[in-house]
Amino acid sequence: MSGGLLVAGTTSDAGKSVVTAGICRWLVRRGVKVAPFKAQNMSLNSFVTREGAEIGRAQAMQAQAARVEPTALMNPVLLKPGGDRSSQVVLMGRPVGEMSARGYHGGRQEALLSTVVDCLERLRDTYDAVICEGAGSPAEINLRRTDIVNMGIARAARFPVVVVGDIDRGGVFASFFGTTALLDAEDQSLIAGYLVNKFRGDVSLLEPGLEMLRGITGRRTYGVLPFAHGLGIDEEDGLRVSLRGAVRESVVAPPHGEDVLRVAVCAVPLMSNFTDVDALAAEPGVVVRFVDRAEELADADLVIVPGTRGTVKALAWLRERGLADALVRRTAEGRPVLGICGGFQILGEHIEDEVESRAGHVDGLGLLPVHIRFDREKTLARPVGEALGAPVEGYEIHHGVADVRGGEAFISDDRGRSLDGCRAGSVWGTHWHGALESDAFRRRFLTEIARAAGRRFVPAPDTSFAALREEQLDRLGDLVEEHADTDALLRLIESGAPSGLPFIAPGAPGARA
Repeated sequence: MSGGLLVAGTTSDAGKSVVTAGICRWLVRRGVKVAPFKAQNMSLNSFVTREGAEIGRAQAMQAQAARVEPTALMNPVLLKPGGDRSSQVVLMGRPVGEMSARGYHGGRQEALLSTVVDCLERLRDTYDAVICEGAGSPAEINLRRTDIVNMGIARAARFPVVVVGDIDRGGVFASFFGTTALLDAEDQSLIAGYLVNKFRGDVSLLEPGLEMLRGITGRRTYGVLPFAHGLGIDEEDGLRVSLRGAVRESVVAPPHGEDVLRVAVCAVPLMSNFTDVDALAAEPGVVVRFVDRAEELADADLVIVPGTRGTVKALAWLRERGLADALVRRTAEGRPVLGICGGFQILGEHIEDEVESRAGHVDGLGLLPVHIRFDREKTLARPVGEALGAPVEGYEIHHGVADVRGGEAFISDDRGRSLDGCRAGSVWGTHWHGALESDAFRRRFLTEIARAAGRRFVPAPDTSFAALREEQLDRLGDLVEEHADTDALLRLIESGAPSGLPFIAPGAPGARA
């Protein structure tokens, strides 16, 4: 077997990431050696590979679904927004500079096509199948000329395309038809059909519409996936958490002890790697919510200031909304606060930034004895250490360099030498993302928080975040296996789009059948 497939979508958040992961898990369970691929990703949720390359967390999750180690080949271009009009461009896992949207789409993006095609071909040389994820919609006609992630990569690789539509939003039939009808004839020849996502109810009621859709497009629907809670793992962006169901349903999961533990996460601007709180949400009796008002911190046993792509901007936002004062007050009362990456920097005394915001010297909240200096070189690492007497590992993605001038060590090596962050009373800070996924450390940290908060909360002794993640990925594989025409999908991956697919008028502007 040697082939591939592009999973496109009618819109952003149609379900491309999870469908791609589900197909990867289904294929690997069949014995197929498969890899995920996304030519260009725009996300503030990223991950560091073993070789020290930064890629989108969605692609790292898809690699886990495929049971392979993630590499930079799987996401050669990552765009990390720094505002409404500019992003940091990460190429092959390394930042290469800031660029405006106009500058990127004005020529740089098109020039990267050869790079992403080369990465895809290298994956195809190694794996039996490559499952590609598109971005947004393939029918963005204003961007088609420079497209390298949707029909641009599908045409370069001659991959068939399945378009995913979120029926829970409504208008899925019009979206399928319109997406196809806005493509030119060559692109349309690769659109093999459709996949309905998040359907609620009796599928038989949908079947007449699917038949009519086939009648007017000449293309079949490859499956109707039911709506399922708790499957939004490792989202690309937005105010969501990847263990979506766990966060919202943890309220009804009975605590192991007598009390629940309430965690408030400050929803700072340009929030990055909010997946850090997933492991907390997976704990029975831990209630996690995102907040943006000072009064919402009042009943929280732990407040987390998460990572951000705009440390100085997030600090100003906290001050403007009264959250900064609330954090200072709760610290004076001995109530726990945790800062992660950009949040750790915010909790320090001083920030010197001539790189990210170019704001120069800015006073932090002064809750940790730390001075931060932004360096042009980005730290990308996969460190391992010890905290609270338990092993801990994580990943680092930051320009800020911390000069710790007091407090206690937070994460140390096996000789007790500080590796990262610090603790001052009830305030903790670290640059490490993903540390809370280390089960033994997470349990000891929550025990400390419960003690400081006066809660009779006891962490469950057997919660395994890695096992929960595997269960979710298996559920995605089950959805594909049970609700999609897997024989037809396999033929697509092996043989490409069916020949003779009809052209749907009007096509792209100026196009001809």
